[in-house]
Amino acid sequence: MQFFKDLSPSAFTAGFVAVLVGFTSSVAIVFQAALAFGATPAQITSWMWALGLGMGFCTLVPSLLLKKPVMVAWSTPGAAVLATAGATGGFGMAEAVGAFMVCAALITLVGITGWFERVMDRLPLAIASGLLAGVLARFGMQAFTAAQTNLPLVLLMLATYLVAKRWLARYAVPLTLLIAIFYVAISGGFTGDGVQFDLAMPVFVAPRFSWSAAISLALPLFVVTMASQNLPGVAAIHAAGYSHSAAKPGIPVSGVITLTGVVTLLLAPFGAFALNFAAITAAICMGREAHPDPDKRYTAAVSCGVLYLLIGLFGTAITGALTAFPKELIAAIAGLALLGTIGSALSTALRDDFHREAALITFLVTLSGVVIAGVGSAFWGVIAGALALLVQRSGKSHFDLPPR
Repeated sequence: MQFFKDLSPSAFTAGFVAVLVGFTSSVAIVFQAALAFGATPAQITSWMWALGLGMGFCTLVPSLLLKKPVMVAWSTPGAAVLATAGATGGFGMAEAVGAFMVCAALITLVGITGWFERVMDRLPLAIASGLLAGVLARFGMQAFTAAQTNLPLVLLMLATYLVAKRWLARYAVPLTLLIAIFYVAISGGFTGDGVQFDLAMPVFVAPRFSWSAAISLALPLFVVTMASQNLPGVAAIHAAGYSHSAAKPGIPVSGVITLTGVVTLLLAPFGAFALNFAAITAAICMGREAHPDPDKRYTAAVSCGVLYLLIGLFGTAITGALTAFPKELIAAIAGLALLGTIGSALSTALRDDFHREAALITFLVTLSGVVIAGVGSAFWGVIAGALALLVQRSGKSHFDLPPR
């Protein structure tokens, strides 16, 4: 099979790091969201089952078929919205499931109509790259702020990365991760004692639809998923060179969004609240660290998809195993794995004079983490950059403007 010929240790490690970073950085928020609707332990396990299978299927199948790194994740800001709204709105699990299905229907509609992809296709590459750099830079900084709580581990990882980058550049991230795991193991830093690997069992919850849940849960979930997840996710696709066109087939944005909406709709009764394009983990699997050949980076996404499926099958057991890693290790490996992508995105964003200021504004607003009206900084970064670009273009003829 061609996949196994294309697979490399660096690609598999990229997939593993993507799962490690994506899962452990936000699984607690998902638990809080489930508990806000009165979830039982069995229902929480079912949420992990549904989300794991949903992310695994939507990542694995398109990546294998397209031979492109399609990365799908759950909506972390969506989970935060649900945790807040569920705790204050008094909604039960049945009404929450109904809201998940309404949100999924809206996402499916967006995918079918293709309007989101058309808007993103008009976004200049410099703005998209500034957005991506702003999203990723926070993770890059966290790699070094982790030294405040575990200086020996972070210094060891940084030294390993720099030495490996000099002589074994392709395996710098895998070697750094292995050395870090070995160090943590011998220093007793893992906290995963007593994890039981039992198969997860799905729990079906019949949906109950209400206007209050649609307005208080479904619409905010839809807005933050599109603005804070799909927007930077598509920016990551453009920045990595996987945009789809007639001349150069890439990742069909509308098709994948439709797929995430349909799969969410099917799995919502079991706890899948919203699936969408990944941004942080996508950058890990789409960068040179995953594979020097862009045509073979899909193997990193496939590896990630397989691991997500395993998470779904074993539910909270694997959640416990993954969260046993020290938070400093996760922050450091994420930041180091993203260094190349951050540098490339900044280089593209600031390359030409005409787009430089607008791209820089996009980068800074996104990096700020500002939240306005419940919508995250990724959306406002694009708005600020687009407004800056609009002011620059005012009064100029289209003959004076550089190509996209």
